[in-house]
Amino acid sequence: MTNPEDSATIDPELRADVRRVSTLLGESLVRQGGPRLLDLVESVRLQIKEARSQSSPDAAALARETLRELDLGDATALVRAFASYFQLANTAEQVHRVRAIEASDAREGWLERAVSAIVAEGGPDLLAETIAATDLRPVFTAHPTEASRRSVLLKLRDIADELAATTPEGSVARHRQDRRLAETIDLLWQTDELRLASPTPVDEARNALFYVDAIVADALPAVLGDLNALCAEHGVQPDALTAPIRLGSWIGGDRDGNPFVTPAVTREVLQLQHEHAVAHALEVVSDLITSLSIPRIASPRCRRRCWSRCARTWAVSISTNDSCPSMPKSRTVSSSAASASS
Repeated sequence: MTNPEDSATIDPELRADVRRVSTLLGESLVRQGGPRLLDLVESVRLQIKEARSQSSPDAAALARETLRELDLGDATALVRAFASYFQLANTAEQVHRVRAIEASDAREGWLERAVSAIVAEGGPDLLAETIAATDLRPVFTAHPTEASRRSVLLKLRDIADELAATTPEGSVARHRQDRRLAETIDLLWQTDELRLASPTPVDEARNALFYVDAIVADALPAVLGDLNALCAEHGVQPDALTAPIRLGSWIGGDRDGNPFVTPAVTREVLQLQHEHAVAHALEVVSDLITSLSIPRIASPRCRRRCWSRCARTWAVSISTNDSCPSMPKSRTVSSSAASASS
């Protein structure tokens, strides 16, 4: 399966990635449905392309006739093929956007501009006060239109990770990478995209943890590390034990009339979140043990500085109390959140 007509406005690197995954998808369609499936997809694609590019009524009529004559099995496979293509193309575009952000001038970043504006208004003292008072709480909720399965999201993330790792074309590393991509695309095709049954609140809470893991592993440490570095440039040292960003969730704890959210469900979701926070904290501690290979002869000041920087980078507090604001803040909830931010 080849990509739609190239546009001069598309970045060459993005165009190459889209062509790469679309070629691998075409090979997967042959493996999964035979050459006939790929021929059908290409035939419909070319008919639609001609109808759009030339505004040809005849080509449009031919495409409609082709689609009208398809049986249910072929129509389903055709729709899935195009849906898979757009999933892969969107994934490649997301990888490209991340590359563009990482390659941009650090002085043009939103965090740099915010810190500079605060310092310009009130100096380092105002910056220190602002950081100490910051309490940003993004809250997750189960949106009814979020139908993607966790298994599909994980496979798309694997594909994004492979595309993000640049390899020279024609190299051994590129061939190995293409094999891994092909295997993942095969698995993506074999995975049902939609759930056969409606998700329970606990299922929704587990699905939200997919995004929590991505934020805690990548985005949050990067933002906190950048903030710490910017503060240091102005002589400000934020408290390593405070968490300016805390994550909350309404999933499994909302009291807006959802008949499926009961006290027992809320308790189960809280337990799930607590266990996940503790598991993440243990992973962080393991990483710290490996990273902080500081000899005992190092000065106490040096050790405190290293621990402070690591704690600041990994600081996160999963505010599970936000799942159910009507519940009292229990010692168990507080200790789990504290473990996640240690």
